Order: sequence, then C-alpha cells, then structure tokens
Amino acid sequence: MSDGIVRSAQATSPTLGLPVGILRASSEREIEAAFDELSRNPGAALLVSVDPFFFTRRSQVTALAARHAVPTIYYTREFPEVGGLISYGTDVENVCELIGVYTGRILKGENPADLPVAQPTKFEMVINLKASKALGLDIPDKLLALADEVIE
Repeated sequence: MSDGIVRSAQATSPTLGLPVGILRASSEREIEAAFDELSRNPGAALLVSVDPFFFTRRSQVTALAARHAVPTIYYTREFPEVGGLISYGTDVENVCELIGVYTGRILKGENPADLPVAQPTKFEMVINLKASKALGLDIPDKLLALADEVIE
C-alpha cells in the first residue's frame, strides 16, 4: 500500500472522528481474511489502494465486498465495472496521452532528464448504482452529478 495514502488516511482520521485500520494482503487467502475481519466491525468501510495485485484480483475483491456488505472505494473504474461500489482515480486515457507526449518529445531528440515531471491532471469517478442498492446505500444526487459515469 502506498505510504502516502496511509499517511493521508491517518492524518484525516482525527478530523473525521473515525478510526483507521490498515489491512494488508498478498494472497487470495489474506484478502478473504481481511474481509472476515472487516465484517466483524459494523460500519466499516474500505479503501483499496493502488496495487497491481488487487487489480488482478478485482473480481474476488468486489465479490467479497458485496458478500460482507462492506462499502468500498477503489482507485480505478475497472472495479465498479465488475460490481464494486465506487472508484475515484486517475483517468487512464489521460495518463496514456501524457506518455505519448513524452515519448514524442524524446523521439524528437529532447533529453529525458530535461523534461519536467508530469502528473495526471484528470481524475474520474465511477459509481455503480446496483452495488449501492445491494448495500442499502443511497448515493446523494450531488455526488451522482459529479460522477463521470454512473453504472445502472
């Protein structure tokens, strides 16, 4: 899990008056154990951090979140597309555009070390209404209006 995400969650926790627990998983069995632990904490919610391991197991993660009724936010749209509740993260197409621009500049002779550091500038939110209904959650109209895509 990204240390920056952990620090941000821990820094925000006192402001919101909510406890933050860090669950780590590096196998399918550990993912199941993490959801078993979460299900013993009424009102628990989960933020899945950016990690290729979780991405490759997105069907398992979203199915366990549904089975254990744990509201979960993910970092990329592919999770709500397979049944997850909500995602908020960088727009992959925007990142690919940045890669293309940098590649073009390098191929035209610019020194990579001289190029400025670029960060994604576009983020997207995807909400899965079927998942919210299954969890018994009403998504506020204001949030739905901000979403880049709403899956019905």
